[in-house]
Amino acid sequence: MFIAHIPAGYLTAHVAKRCGQRLRGLMAACLLGSIAPDFDLLYFYLADSCQHHHHSYFSHWPVVWISLLLLSLLWFILRKGSAAQLSIIFTGNALLHIALDGVVGDVQLLAPWCDKYYALATVPARYTPWWLNFILHWSMIVELIICATAGYFFLSSVKKKRRN
Repeated sequence: MFIAHIPAGYLTAHVAKRCGQRLRGLMAACLLGSIAPDFDLLYFYLADSCQHHHHSYFSHWPVVWISLLLLSLLWFILRKGSAAQLSIIFTGNALLHIALDGVVGDVQLLAPWCDKYYALATVPARYTPWWLNFILHWSMIVELIICATAGYFFLSSVKKKRRN
């Protein structure tokens, strides 16, 4: 995914609010979690010189985020604080990021035990520059639907606030 991670995070925050979640920091946890696995892009460009696909870094391994989610759940069970809830929300959105990447962006689902990459669909390399292949692929429709839905709910909430 290229453009739908933050809108997907916004949608999860919107759904959580609709379900009665009034946690302070909810939106920030959702949005930051939805892009957290891509923080590795800093290392990818600044230190690694683009030597490895950034999905090969540990920040894109599902086991990392599942482990953090389990620790967050344990924290919540033991302490029941809002910070633990935000941690659950943050890691849940990071897992959503990994799932969205798995549509057409190769993800090492079994890393670190297996180096095999998985994706629901493959984007054929037909065009130059490389990103044009993704923009002209059917998966971009999925991204646009996510973005349009998030935009709709955002504009609806802005209109609702103006009326109040």
